[in-house]
Amino acid sequence: MRSDVSPEPVPPSRLIYVGQDRDGHWLVQDSEGQLEGRFVSRSAAMRYAAEEAEIYHASVAIATDTLIPLVSFDPLPLSQAA
Repeated sequence: MRSDVSPEPVPPSRLIYVGQDRDGHWLVQDSEGQLEGRFVSRSAAMRYAAEEAEIYHASVAIATDTLIPLVSFDPLPLSQAA
């Protein structure tokens, strides 16, 4: 018996988001909370996101909301530095 119905491809479960934080920095984060990068330009963030998406078989999406950094980019207080 022949079936002309082909199964739908399984969409990637992991998403990699490109967006900006409240200070205007470009961030790349994944939907699993295991990946984050901070970039000086949208093009640098997109390039990184595309490379990571290829490695992890993920999809890249533009964030519609402001991204919140998973790791603080604030400088350490002098009492905690070094």
